[in-house]
Amino acid sequence: MPLALPHDAKAGPTKSEVRSVLLGKLDLSESDHFAEVGSCTGAVTIEAARRAGRVTALERRAKRLEVTKKNLAANEESVTAEVDLRNAEAPEGLPDDADALFLGGSRNFEAVLDHAVDTEVDRIVMNVSRLEVAGRATQAFRDRDILEEVVQFQVSHGYELAGATSFNSDNPVYMLVGSATEDSDEGGKKAEATQ
Repeated sequence: MPLALPHDAKAGPTKSEVRSVLLGKLDLSESDHFAEVGSCTGAVTIEAARRAGRVTALERRAKRLEVTKKNLAANEESVTAEVDLRNAEAPEGLPDDADALFLGGSRNFEAVLDHAVDTEVDRIVMNVSRLEVAGRATQAFRDRDILEEVVQFQVSHGYELAGATSFNSDNPVYMLVGSATEDSDEGGKKAEATQ
């Protein structure tokens, strides 16, 4: 079912192609508790709520949390999870029993990663759009021995130009993927990524 986002948070939703890769990395199931830092428009919140059993989404800006609520309501027929929206700044407000965690913003990410390590979050994904932040975030994942992989990708969308197809490119996205549990190493990916 297509995602409906009738309300805008002026920060833009995570692009659909990026959400697809993100959801593949998170591999959510109905037994999972998913936590999100920075819900904004609610695009990731809603996608997760269609897959996970429970969702806890944090947004520090009350107006953006209102947008999340409205967009969540616009998709209520496809949402199967129990959803808890919190007006809080991470790491305060994060649950201690999350199976998967998504950081949609870079504010306080070191403290959020510390929380993920302390609570042994199995799947951690952070999206970054700025190169300098991507470098700092990669080092923060390495310092905590949770880095499994860094993926950089860019999506281009076709448009008609003089009777043919040309492309406009979106900004590249850096996706950091990790785990704070010992048993989710997946054949040595963590060890390889940190060497």
